[in-house]
Amino acid sequence: MISTLTAQERATWQDYFWMTKPRVISLLLFTTLTSLFIAAGGWPGLGLVVVTFIGGYMAAASANVFNMVIDRDIDTRMKRTAKRPTATAKISVLDALLFAGALMVGSFLLLWLGANLLTALLAMAGLGWYVLVYTLYMKRRYWSNIVIGGAAGAFPPLVGWAAVTGDLSLFAWYLFLIIFFWTPVHFWALAIMIKEDYAAVGIPMLPVVRGNQETAYQIELYAILTAVISLVPVLMGELRVFYLVCALLLNALMLLRGIQLCRSQERPVAVSLYKYSMLYLALLFIAMAVDRATWM
Repeated sequence: MISTLTAQERATWQDYFWMTKPRVISLLLFTTLTSLFIAAGGWPGLGLVVVTFIGGYMAAASANVFNMVIDRDIDTRMKRTAKRPTATAKISVLDALLFAGALMVGSFLLLWLGANLLTALLAMAGLGWYVLVYTLYMKRRYWSNIVIGGAAGAFPPLVGWAAVTGDLSLFAWYLFLIIFFWTPVHFWALAIMIKEDYAAVGIPMLPVVRGNQETAYQIELYAILTAVISLVPVLMGELRVFYLVCALLLNALMLLRGIQLCRSQERPVAVSLYKYSMLYLALLFIAMAVDRATWM
């Protein structure tokens, strides 16, 4: 069949670019890059920064494109996703899969040749976990989807660490755990904000299944766990006073916002916690990088 798309309706490079979800990738990539500095205890080298940035972006982008292909049926029925090029068929399934596959292969080769094999394998593990465990298996079945499936977002610091050291220390796994326990705080705040969208397409996000109040309690629980995990590296001797002070302040503010959400699940309160959770993670990783650079 001859395509009925006009020249204006045909996919452009911008459509492919936005299909990678650059806004979502930005925080993942930030934790990858700061982990380079944390592992190196300072400047890790321009070449490694560039390779990890590009390779990490390509891996996350590939996962996001695969996600859009798989979820195109529900994306058409959700307000915030209805205009995605896979939902509107502006980009065909085949073209999207070829694009995702090219990004995946390119990421693996770049990280392998530019860093090391472990780095490339970890990036692929994060990609596979997001696509296979979260998107294909858990997202449409369980309210705990973002707890287990969301672990995909905790792989970036492992990628950054391995790029510098070629291995994974216990401290690297604590970086993983910080993001693992932080993810429900961040994502469930968003889920409260767009609860109606998820309910409309039958996605069992926690606010849809258990309600906003239960979600708020769960958020505060994971905020407490995040705070505890974030302080363990200090006890291990991996981080010192500067980080400790920053972590205490950042955790106090997150716990306070969690308490506020437990008291009221109005949209402005959820938005406040959602936005702060992004700032929290970015500043926490910056504090780690600065702390280690001052004494290593």
